[in-house]
Amino acid sequence: MKTDLDGLTALVTGGASGIGLATARLLSTRGARVAVLDLDPGAVPAPLLGLTADVTDDHSVRSAVERAAGEFGGIDILVNNAGIGAAGTVADNPDEQWHRVLDVNVLGIVRTTRAALPHLRVSDRASVVNTCSIAATAGLPQRALYSASKGAVLSLTLAMAADHVREGIRVNCVNPGTVDTPWVGRLLDAADDPAAERAALCGRQPTGRLVTAEEVAEAIGYLASPAADSTTGTALAVDGGMAGLRPRPQRQP
Repeated sequence: MKTDLDGLTALVTGGASGIGLATARLLSTRGARVAVLDLDPGAVPAPLLGLTADVTDDHSVRSAVERAAGEFGGIDILVNNAGIGAAGTVADNPDEQWHRVLDVNVLGIVRTTRAALPHLRVSDRASVVNTCSIAATAGLPQRALYSASKGAVLSLTLAMAADHVREGIRVNCVNPGTVDTPWVGRLLDAADDPAAERAALCGRQPTGRLVTAEEVAEAIGYLASPAADSTTGTALAVDGGMAGLRPRPQRQP
């Protein structure tokens, strides 16, 4: 078992389920002490430290970050994973939903990173990893609002990397394809034909299947680790080939 994160401390937002929980567990098994920030961290398993936080509330974020830093004696790794989705074209989502999604997906990263920066600046292994999406680089139908928020996350990642590289803080992001998470499960359940919708989502990824949360966690774990000390300002796609592959359609028997 890799233990390359021994002695390091990590904070994962949105870590009570899906990609966040898979990431928190991975970082912990590799030796890090991990705090999970979530609206409802009650089910977070030991040895993870579950802390209640709302990334749309600056006071809530600062309080949780300071508690994590106090418990661990600092913060070396920040994984900005908290996020929400939205379906629809630009004609479908009201202003209130635009404000809500951008507040969580973009400003949530701003608030948490801002609160963690004093601790990251004194770490000699400081790393920030943002959960972005293939939606930032590919035009996906019925995802206008979600894509706009993740496009902002990609640009924000690059700007943060430039701002903090001289402080020894690396900033990267992962761009997952469609991941088999509870949110995607709820979308499928709400579809008129869940089986057909799942088949369509799997079919648009050249590998022919959904990405797993654990696969995304492995990519985050690499970017957060000392093995990636020369990697900053990078978007790592974990998307089943969506970003770059254009395979020919399979022949029907």
